[in-house]
Amino acid sequence: MNDSFEFLVQKDITFLNFGSFGSCPKEIFSFYQQKQLELERQPVSFIVEKGIKELNQAREALATYVNCGPDDLVFVINPSYAINTIAKSFPMSIGDEILSTNLEYGALNRTWNYYCNQKGAKFIQQEIPLPISTKEEIVDAFFQGYTKNTKAIFLSEITSSTALILPVHDICIEAKKRGLITIVDGAHVPGQLSLDLQYLQADIYTGACHKWMMAPKGASFLYVHNSQQSWIDPLLISWGYQSDFPSHSRFIDYHQTCGTRDFSAFLTVPFCIHFMENNKWKDVSLFNKNTALEWALNLQDEFGFDPLCPINHNFIGQMFSIPIRTNDPIKLKHILLNDYQIEIPVTQLKDKFFIRYSVQAFNDDSDYKTLEYALKKLQKSKIIEF
Repeated sequence: MNDSFEFLVQKDITFLNFGSFGSCPKEIFSFYQQKQLELERQPVSFIVEKGIKELNQAREALATYVNCGPDDLVFVINPSYAINTIAKSFPMSIGDEILSTNLEYGALNRTWNYYCNQKGAKFIQQEIPLPISTKEEIVDAFFQGYTKNTKAIFLSEITSSTALILPVHDICIEAKKRGLITIVDGAHVPGQLSLDLQYLQADIYTGACHKWMMAPKGASFLYVHNSQQSWIDPLLISWGYQSDFPSHSRFIDYHQTCGTRDFSAFLTVPFCIHFMENNKWKDVSLFNKNTALEWALNLQDEFGFDPLCPINHNFIGQMFSIPIRTNDPIKLKHILLNDYQIEIPVTQLKDKFFIRYSVQAFNDDSDYKTLEYALKKLQKSKIIEF
């Protein structure tokens, strides 16, 4: 494990699961604890005054980082919270359709199914045939699910189980031509890919700061273009509704005021951005992406699996999903952790399974050699096949 950046992740574990939750560098975590200490020392003035000022400053810093207006995003605890906010509020009627893909994150599939079922609408998961060869194939396959009843699209910029980068900009442009609202789950994007919300053209976007931006857990954001903010209700009605001291933005009042909570994780976001700038993180990220590609090719040569896409930067970032066959994915994950000390997810897409590795600054070739060794042993014992 590479110690050039001092992350807090356990040293005796081969940690290849940064995509699920991430981990803080020591420097960021210390700043986070400092903010928590400030909160506990004088909680009233911190929550009512100092912390709120810093929260607004953090929102402005994040808006600059993702290129949007500071009044067009709010902090939320995770992308699931953000999409629940949107799905609950979305003006759906009986027979309306939300067009998505079959590659989406399971929790958010459940979210859309729940609220569509409540309102008599349909959540359409259009199949994207795998393997894919070009971005155009994805766009064409996606819009085969479009009908006159489609009201919005929802899809990931980087998929969870398959770790594929989808051509979200191209899809958003085509959706707008059809008069559709565009909703994007970018949980894995901030800090892994460059994110320019003005360029992307999504009406609604959520991203996690506690993954590749390395913020503490519970730091994410919801972006909503100002043309769409009026119909979005907060999940929690609090002092921001009919506010005694309304700000210039009802969107901020409604969604930033959620009662008593520890928002210290949100306050670390400017520090995370500063940390990445100081450590030339674009260069670090590019090195990690190249490593992800290199080891995808190495492991393909070793095990002969068919990849889900061309192994290049168009489709792969700092994660790669290896297709496998296994009868017991839960047991497999436990074996990898308990017998080989490898923390790595075994993901699922219907009846297909994948081992998804991540590449972060603390990883080095020895980690992927450890994974390769474990896969050889598991293949020999017929616990997995390729």
